[in-house]
Amino acid sequence: MEPPGNDVVAFESAEKIILRWDSTASEDAREKMIFAGDRYEIDRYLQAVDEIQRSMEFATLSDDQNKANSAIQIAMARLEDEFRNILIAHTTPMEAESLTDSSPLPEEDYEDDSPLTKDLEHQESNSSCSYRPTNSIREIDLMPSDAIYDLRCIAERMILAGYLRECIQVYGSVRKSAVDSSFRKLGIEKLSIGDIQRLEWEILETKIRRWIRAAKVCVRILFASEKKLCEQIFEGLGIATDDACFMETIKGPAIQLFNFAEAISISRRSPEKLFKILDLHDALSDLLVDIEIVFDSKSSESIRVQAVEILSRLAEAARGILSEFENAVLREPSKVPVPGGTIHPLTRYVMNYISLISDYKQTMSELIVSKPSTGSRYSSDPNTPDMDFAELESQTPLALHLIWIAVILQFNLEGKSKCYRDTSLAHIFMMNNVHYIVQKIKGSPELREMVGDDCLRKLTGKFRQAATHYQRSTWVNVLHCLRDEGLHVKGSFSSGVSKSALRERFKTFNAMFEEVHRTQSTWLIPETQLREELRISVSEKLIPAYRSFLGRFRSHIESGRHPENYIKYSGEDIETAVLDFFEGYQVSQHIRRRSE
Repeated sequence: MEPPGNDVVAFESAEKIILRWDSTASEDAREKMIFAGDRYEIDRYLQAVDEIQRSMEFATLSDDQNKANSAIQIAMARLEDEFRNILIAHTTPMEAESLTDSSPLPEEDYEDDSPLTKDLEHQESNSSCSYRPTNSIREIDLMPSDAIYDLRCIAERMILAGYLRECIQVYGSVRKSAVDSSFRKLGIEKLSIGDIQRLEWEILETKIRRWIRAAKVCVRILFASEKKLCEQIFEGLGIATDDACFMETIKGPAIQLFNFAEAISISRRSPEKLFKILDLHDALSDLLVDIEIVFDSKSSESIRVQAVEILSRLAEAARGILSEFENAVLREPSKVPVPGGTIHPLTRYVMNYISLISDYKQTMSELIVSKPSTGSRYSSDPNTPDMDFAELESQTPLALHLIWIAVILQFNLEGKSKCYRDTSLAHIFMMNNVHYIVQKIKGSPELREMVGDDCLRKLTGKFRQAATHYQRSTWVNVLHCLRDEGLHVKGSFSSGVSKSALRERFKTFNAMFEEVHRTQSTWLIPETQLREELRISVSEKLIPAYRSFLGRFRSHIESGRHPENYIKYSGEDIETAVLDFFEGYQVSQHIRRRSE
């Protein structure tokens, strides 16, 4: 049956409009864009396309069908060009102020000045709690509403005519370029996993900081806004067309973004990487709900899965690094004694390290779920300290690991103390180092809470015991010179004191004290209060004993010849000399005397 005459007229009129805008046949059509003109011309063209498509349903003769097919192909080619042109014309940087420069922002500029990032930070600071993932997404209108209306009008007709694939490809091509541009401004580089793993860790630390900030912008603003734009243009036009266009646009950039975190998660483990890995873990964990919201479709499942798998690998990497760190502390091999018995670099490094771990208490407590791999089964190993965890059952697994690290550090230090030839200096070394461990624990409320007062008391007892052992090993022999035994002569009718023995006793005391003074002034107790406390403790034992000895026997020496050769120092001289101890530098070989 022939179509009614008015339909033929309508078709011919529509065909005329389509052919007039055939860019392959007209110079004028090539130079002008329909959707850049007035609304009347736009609507005329869209109505003409509708008429051609309607006529195709009724065309029965092959000639009519051929004419309709030819017209619709011309129209689709034209609409594809118009679609592309509108997209390009209205594709501008997400934040013009921050993303106008085509070169990547320097770290400091990016971190301090990017309005994209500031916008995110402002949003987070105004949140009623620290983590509100459903409120953290901020969609930006990427195009004006009139452009979205025109794009939707074109997409609807292209899809109806069977040009869905072409429509998606054009859309994805243009919008992906816009996303790539935003990536460059955010400092997200196109690096393969291999490229990332070959970078020096110092460089990666900077890139991790940048990635964390950029990832928040990408997921919560950039990707979310691209998804909104796809929905505005394509929602309801076919089955999941909006999602297909969204994935065409951002799948590549999303993989590029998450490949960085994946590369870090599978990189070689070493202790210095722990805290940046935890930063990455926290950032990705914080973003996970947002990722699930933005990538909620079946076609984007691979991105959700990748994010979850990366998070799991980062957690496993953190656990592995802690275990390797413990083994490194236990096996640290250096045997060169630190000069003056001061704090060993290992002690500073380990205590600063576990103090930082305590700063990540919440995350680490979630990740560390088993106690250290040690205990009674290691008791036969002389190279590993034994530790009974039964008495620490109330402690969390993370707290047990921190206590274990303190135990193995002390065990390693005890081995290093044996490298000192002077036993007294070995005790000073242990006192300094265990005292430092105690002070670092006390200085961190989180660390102190996890380690617990019982462990702290034991450590405090250790450094006090070392101080007591020092005093015994140094001063017992010196104080032995100030005893009365061996000075009295039995059966004597004179004073009852052997002057020769007394003179020898004074000479021995002077020589021993001078040697202690010469040696121990070069030893170092860096902590002022500990240094003063030990000096006071020494003085409280030494000064009264010397003054008492001097008071009892001074007259016997002064009544003889050259008393100054034997009584070289007053009590005040000894007291002043003790103040030189543990300063860490060589003093005069001669003790200052008040008479000088």
